[in-house]
Amino acid sequence: MGMTQVTGTGWFEVAAFNVNGIRAARRRGFDRWLAERAPEVLAIQELRCGPSDVGEFPGYHAAVDTGSIPGRNGVAILTRQAPAAVRSWALVPPRARGLAAFAHEGRYLEVDLADRPLTVASLYLPKGGLPAHLQRPGSLREKPDGGAKFDRKMGFLAAFGRELERNRRAALRAGREFLLVGDLNVAHLEHDVTNWRPARKMEGFLPEERAWFGSITGPRRLVDVVRALHGDRPGPLTWWSWAGESFTKDVGWRIDHQLATPGLARRALSVTVDKEPAPQQRLSDHAPLVVRYADPG
Repeated sequence: MGMTQVTGTGWFEVAAFNVNGIRAARRRGFDRWLAERAPEVLAIQELRCGPSDVGEFPGYHAAVDTGSIPGRNGVAILTRQAPAAVRSWALVPPRARGLAAFAHEGRYLEVDLADRPLTVASLYLPKGGLPAHLQRPGSLREKPDGGAKFDRKMGFLAAFGRELERNRRAALRAGREFLLVGDLNVAHLEHDVTNWRPARKMEGFLPEERAWFGSITGPRRLVDVVRALHGDRPGPLTWWSWAGESFTKDVGWRIDHQLATPGLARRALSVTVDKEPAPQQRLSDHAPLVVRYADPG
């Protein structure tokens, strides 16, 4: 993909990548991308396989929660050194009321890095659906469900917001910065969606979802690092439909994020989306989102 591996001191890279199935991504060239990009930390979403099928990642230690739903979900975090601690909902049930029903789905995992005072979390947030009043028979890819998937997602968002606040504060109390990385299935601003006007009635860009994103971010809580680096302009997009010419015409969404506590956000240096040059080279319907951070001192 035309990348050059850079080695040195003074910075490290964190990548977020929804692989849309690790086995399929590997067939398309995931391992080559990983070896060339070589981030210090990689947060993966949608492994979509059982524990025995995740495989090895040469040069990395892998913390994994595949969940218990065959062929769906699953998160992982790869680190150069074995993490100082690993917490998944399968091992440590979430405390926020409303998340217990999601604990077995392989949606959240966090590690304390051994070589830096930082906690990194990988999240795969439910895609959701439309509220009942926006559903029209015959116009959806899926049958109308009376808003059930929308309600389930909103329940997750409310509960996860409380859990996220606890985890962020716990990291800070322990002297660590906190970084939430992954596919949040929510685009926050108009700049995050190519065709944002019609998207206002699509899951992922509904007013309720955007309001939630605003509630968990802010200059004293979690900073949207990518938007801060990229500025007040369209993009950078991270997801394009497999259908049609969305990828070629760069018509997509920014739903993959890195949200950092203010101390870490101030050390963000650059953002890169490793979008492949041609549709036939795509590893996933998402592209890796890479942020470079300056090391303390």
